[in-house]
Amino acid sequence: MERDNKTSVSEFFLLGLPIRPQQQVLFYILFLSMYLITLFGNLLIILLIRLDSHLRTPMYFFLNHLAFTDVCFSSVTTPKMLLNMQTRSQTITYNGCISQMYFFIFFTDLDSFLLTAMAYDRYVAICHPLHYTTVMSQNLCILLVVGSWIFSCASSLTHTLLLARLHMGQENKTSISEFILLGLSEQPDHQRLLFGLFLAMYLITVVGNLLIILAIGFDSHLQSPMYFFLANLSFADICFTSASIPKMLVNIDTQDQTISYVGCITQLYFLLAFGGLDNLLLAAMAYDRYVAICRPLHYATIMSSQHCVLMLSICWALTNIPALTHSILMAHLDFCTHHAIPHFYCDISPLLKLACSDTRLNELMVIIMGAIFLTLPLALIVLSYAHITSAIRSFSSLEGRWKAFSTCGSHLTVVLLFYGSLMGVYLFPASSYSVQRESTASVLYMVVTPMMNPFIYSLRNRDMKGALGRLLSNGKTLSSP
Repeated sequence: MERDNKTSVSEFFLLGLPIRPQQQVLFYILFLSMYLITLFGNLLIILLIRLDSHLRTPMYFFLNHLAFTDVCFSSVTTPKMLLNMQTRSQTITYNGCISQMYFFIFFTDLDSFLLTAMAYDRYVAICHPLHYTTVMSQNLCILLVVGSWIFSCASSLTHTLLLARLHMGQENKTSISEFILLGLSEQPDHQRLLFGLFLAMYLITVVGNLLIILAIGFDSHLQSPMYFFLANLSFADICFTSASIPKMLVNIDTQDQTISYVGCITQLYFLLAFGGLDNLLLAAMAYDRYVAICRPLHYATIMSSQHCVLMLSICWALTNIPALTHSILMAHLDFCTHHAIPHFYCDISPLLKLACSDTRLNELMVIIMGAIFLTLPLALIVLSYAHITSAIRSFSSLEGRWKAFSTCGSHLTVVLLFYGSLMGVYLFPASSYSVQRESTASVLYMVVTPMMNPFIYSLRNRDMKGALGRLLSNGKTLSSP
């Protein structure tokens, strides 16, 4: 820990371009015109690609995402600049500046990664034309786009957290470099049991969800929207568990309970991001079941591959909002000399308990973000199942009712398990924080639910059991001499 003089600032000044006062109107019109041309030009590209069936190729798939990225990239800085020129105010809030920097780096890197993917697409098309359709499959294209989003997010998050860590000051404030994760138990004789138990659960989670992803990716019978979202849910579950459990296992093994400040804030971000992604994907899967049962004749049109990719992209984009908001607000807090976290991972409530500065804004955002990104997806799920129940009740055949309900049973089980435990952690403000309650709920939704998902979806699903059987039998065939 270090104690130094630091200045706390709430805003910055954007000096802008070296423009004379008499040229303000001219440059305002010039940049407004360029922004509108950028906006409408790229939106036109997106609409043309989506509406024209002749443009359903990998090249235009990447171009569609590039156009969307360019719209977002321009919208990060230009509207603020135009507003400053119009109001003659050059200020930007601290949080606004940090957020602007995050999205500026994010969309710049995303542009770069997408251009690289487009270059690879052209390389395959020209140098390996006979293998083009095989190499540039839909799964690979989606993987390249999702990978671009993930790497861009990692890059921008790193810079943002490091910058948000910097303070400026005339006040004596305590700067800490690490936290102590007390874990689930401080009893020495419990550590070996906890290590073996959580290692086994983590390996089951990773292997089980990887098998789900491989089975869906390699089995032609599972190329449907429901399994597309399930594969992404399995990937999110692996990342979600990997954000906390490996660190806990290392701490138990090395008997070192420390985690660096940056590591703690980064862990918080990824836990919120992948937890939120789980949440949104479950809502998307509920909508898929609603369309399949309540509007079966329009299912192929509504749940087309383009719409599924769009829904997945929206899920990835939205999940960054609460994760980034809480991470930036947390990084702006000052922490006391007591820095022991009574948990096995960094989370909002215990961190707020350690803060010396005012946490009212953080607590308010916990309630607001919880209401928006937890309650609204849950409301969509409940509404979808209300319509599904009403539709199933109208079926005259008992066999038809059971068949329709059986397609939702696995998803409904996961939803009940996930939301039941998640609400016990994030829907309450820090003032009502309870270590025992949160520890139990966290283990349920962070470890048990991701571990159970492969079993729930495979044991209750005949197609998935068949795909897993074929995948394992093919693996044995390839490994046999």
